[in-house]
Amino acid sequence: MERAINRQRVLLEHLQPSSSSSSRPESSPLSASECLAGDSAAYQRTHVFGDDVVIVAAYRTALCKSKRGGFKDTHADDLLAPVLKALIEKTNLNPSEVGDIVVGTVLAPGSQRASECRMAAFYAGFPETVPIRTVNRQCSSGLQAVADVAAAIRAGFYDIGIGAGLESMTLNPMAWEGSVNPKVKIFEQAQNCLLPMGITSENVASRFGVSRKEQDQAAVESHRRAAAATASGKFKDEIIPVATKIVDPKTGEEKPVTISVDDGIRPNASLADLGKLRPVFKKDGTTTAGNSSQVSDGAGAVLLMKRSVADKKGMPILGVFRTFAAVGVDPAIMGVGPAAAIPAAVKAAGLELDDIDLFEINEAFASQFVYCRNKLGLDPEKINVNGGAMAIGHPLGATGARCVATLLHEMKRRGKDCRFGVISMCIGTGMGAAAVFERADHGDELCNARAVGTNSLLSKDAR
Repeated sequence: MERAINRQRVLLEHLQPSSSSSSRPESSPLSASECLAGDSAAYQRTHVFGDDVVIVAAYRTALCKSKRGGFKDTHADDLLAPVLKALIEKTNLNPSEVGDIVVGTVLAPGSQRASECRMAAFYAGFPETVPIRTVNRQCSSGLQAVADVAAAIRAGFYDIGIGAGLESMTLNPMAWEGSVNPKVKIFEQAQNCLLPMGITSENVASRFGVSRKEQDQAAVESHRRAAAATASGKFKDEIIPVATKIVDPKTGEEKPVTISVDDGIRPNASLADLGKLRPVFKKDGTTTAGNSSQVSDGAGAVLLMKRSVADKKGMPILGVFRTFAAVGVDPAIMGVGPAAAIPAAVKAAGLELDDIDLFEINEAFASQFVYCRNKLGLDPEKINVNGGAMAIGHPLGATGARCVATLLHEMKRRGKDCRFGVISMCIGTGMGAAAVFERADHGDELCNARAVGTNSLLSKDAR
């Protein structure tokens, strides 16, 4: 921070009126101070401007219902390859310059999925010199992949990287393979790691008093917003069409199709219809198929690089990666994770919750989504403005990458009225993850400059 302030003092000296370059007034109406960042007084830059980690592009496939949707007959590597290829084609990136590709993925056997991801990179046009790996932090795996790449760029391991996410819940359903260690019986929290996710949803609803009506209302709103976003074409900037096939289960006939629209959204969802659905996990419970996230297939990919590199290449900057936090919570109520992770990530960015203009909070279940929204006192009009997982879907490993694409494209549409965004999700076995992003054109080296005795920033005109 001292280095940044000294740099500003030098810059500010050049702004002083003087009759001679060798003489300066003893007192000045200008001074350098810690960053006030415009409308966010708590915000501070902690690293050199050119070393910002920026997002140049973020794309996803449509999300489709597992086993019966548009990707039910699509191989996992054929889901990942199109979004990786789009990063190259839409930015004119030289693929050999990518330092690493990290793919968040959850359900497939690790070695098999790692091979599929490597194959997908070749389909997309990456040379053999570009490495690839997978990461699994369950529902936050796609966001973890983006965070891992951002951290590696910040550490200087490489300047350009890709964080991605992939899941085919058609090919790899949620299941426990093999036996469970009997030792688990003597550790209650370890036992709770094995609870069905729906039971953890019921636990949140009963412990914190989230009613069935509140949950169904949240689901209806999710579908309404997602349907409106689709109808208005908002998702076209982020969705990469995928050419694939649909196999008729009765005849085996293959039909070529191009999938470009999320197929789980129900525009006509209503409280009356959802109210007819029976609880799935508990006889007298409140969690139903209608107020839970959809089991889905899909992929997403995010291109990150050092700001100085992006500027040199003339790349448009979609957003800036600011902070990431992963926290642990009680496995029995794993859905509360965002309520713990969001404050941690926001605080690490030097911000307050009120500074955040948009939130993408994964709707694993309406119960936990409503709880987290209420616990943090968030404005519903700032959260999932284009719908969430109850309508769009939740392909576990891909969700984080999908949320990055959805958030940053929406922030771009909103322009200067939208500066900071947050992505967060709960994580099975009791965790939460969150990340803070800043819209690209708010990054300003001179944001520390202000007139003494006033609140006006000189850098506002520069923005």
